Amino acid sequence: MIALSLAEIAAVVGGQTHDIPDPSVEVTGPVVRDSREVEPGSLFVAFVGERVDGHDYAAAVVEAGAAAVLASRPVGVPAIVVDDVQTALGALARHVVHKLGATLVALTGSAGKTSTKDLIAQVLRRKAPTVFTPGSLNNEIGLPLTALSATEETKFLVLEMGARGIGHIRYLADLTPPRIGLVLNVGTAHIGEFGGREQIAQAKGELVESLPPENDGGTAILNADDPLVRAMASRTKAKVVFFGESGEADVRAENVRLTDSGQPAFSLHTPSGCSDVTMRLYGEHHVSNALAAAAVAHELGMSAEEIATALSEAGSLSRWRMEVTERPDGVTIVNDAYNANPESMRAALRALAAMGKGRRTWAVLGKMAELGDEALAEHDAVGRLAVRLNVGKLVAVGGREAAWLQLGAYNEGSWGEESVHVSDAQAAVDLLRSELRPGDVVLVKASRSVGLESVAQALLATGAEGEVAAR
Repeated sequence: MIALSLAEIAAVVGGQTHDIPDPSVEVTGPVVRDSREVEPGSLFVAFVGERVDGHDYAAAVVEAGAAAVLASRPVGVPAIVVDDVQTALGALARHVVHKLGATLVALTGSAGKTSTKDLIAQVLRRKAPTVFTPGSLNNEIGLPLTALSATEETKFLVLEMGARGIGHIRYLADLTPPRIGLVLNVGTAHIGEFGGREQIAQAKGELVESLPPENDGGTAILNADDPLVRAMASRTKAKVVFFGESGEADVRAENVRLTDSGQPAFSLHTPSGCSDVTMRLYGEHHVSNALAAAAVAHELGMSAEEIATALSEAGSLSRWRMEVTERPDGVTIVNDAYNANPESMRAALRALAAMGKGRRTWAVLGKMAELGDEALAEHDAVGRLAVRLNVGKLVAVGGREAAWLQLGAYNEGSWGEESVHVSDAQAAVDLLRSELRPGDVVLVKASRSVGLESVAQALLATGAEGEVAAR
C-alpha cells in the first residue's frame, strides 16, 4: 500500500486510535486479513468469521511487525477501532485509489472473468506496472484488499467484480471507481440466486452505469456477440467499445481456428491495425476473453502488434483453470475443476474434443451449483453435449446432479459403456486408474464445492496410492 500514517488511516475510516504511542507511524507494508501474511509495517484487518476471530491474533501480528490492527474492539495492542471493519476497509480502499491516480479497469461477467482478468494484466504490464486481482478474490473483501496492494509505481489496476445479487457491483464500483468497465457475458451462473438472465444482466450492467461520462475518460467495453451485454450501451454515458466476432465489433477476431493441440488462433483486428494471435491457452472460448483484453489494451494505447504478441505469450495465472499436464506415460490431465457453470462446461467439453482428436477422451464431470429450477435441464444438456462431441467416456461424479448428467448422455444415445455414474471422487479415481491408457486425455470439471480437483491431483501423483477425500 502507499504509505499512510495511522492517524490518516483513522481519519479516513472514521476510527479511534487505541494503544498507539505515535500516530505518525506509517503503514508501509501490505494490508492483510491473514495473520500468516503479515510483514513489517503491515496493517492487519481483524474480521470475525464463523470459525476464527481475527482479534485473537492481534498480539501475534504486532509482534510479527504489523504497525497496527484494524479492529472492531480494543485488542491491547496498537489498533484503529471502527464500528464495522468491512466498511472501514472499503473506505480505506476508496481513499487510496483516489490518491493513487492509476487507471482502474473493472470487469464482470457470468463466465471467464478470472481468465480474462489474467490476460488483461499480462498484456498491460508490458506497458506499465500493473496490479490485479489474485485468483477470484472479487468480493467486498477481496476487491479492496487488492486495491490496497497498489503502490506509487502502479499505473494500471485491474479488478474483477463478482455479484450474487442486484446492487453488489454498484457497491464494489463505489469502493473502487473504474474508468474502464468491461462486461464479458450474461450467462446462467448463479441463476438460482438471481432468478433469471434478465436479472443477471441488470446486475452486471451496474458496472457500466458507474462509469464516468466519455468527456471524463469513461469507457464501457461490451461483448457485441451477447445481445444482453450489447444492450447495456444504452445504460452508460461512457464511450462504448464493442468486441467480439461480429462484424460490428470495434475489436474483433477473424479466421478463428484451433491448432491440433486445441489452442486458439485468429487474426486480431483493431481500429489501428491487425495482427495474428496463437494462444498458449486451451479452448476456443479464450478467443472472446482475448478480444476483451485486446479492447482494454487498445483503449490504453497499445498497438495491435503489441497486443497480439502479449496474448500469444500469455499463460494461465490462476490454478485449476484448464491446467494441462502430460504424465510420463502420455496421459494428459486437464484440470478445470475450480468452478463450473453451463457456459464454461460447454467450452471445456469443446476444448477436450479439440485436444483429443485421434485420442481417447474422458470427461469427469460433477455438479454445477446455484442453477435453481434450471439445474435438471442444464445438467441434462451437458450430458447430451458430451455425446454429440464424441467424448469417449463420461464419468459423472456425485449425487442427483451427476445422475442427470448421465441421463442426458443416455438419452442422447450413450447406451453402452460410454458413460458411468460413480458416487464420489475416490470411485472416479479408482475407475480411471484401472482403465486409463497412454495417450488418453482426461478433463476434470465441476463447481468448486464438489472438490473434483482431488481427482486430477490423484491422477497426476504418478504411482501414488491412498484415498482421495470425497466431497
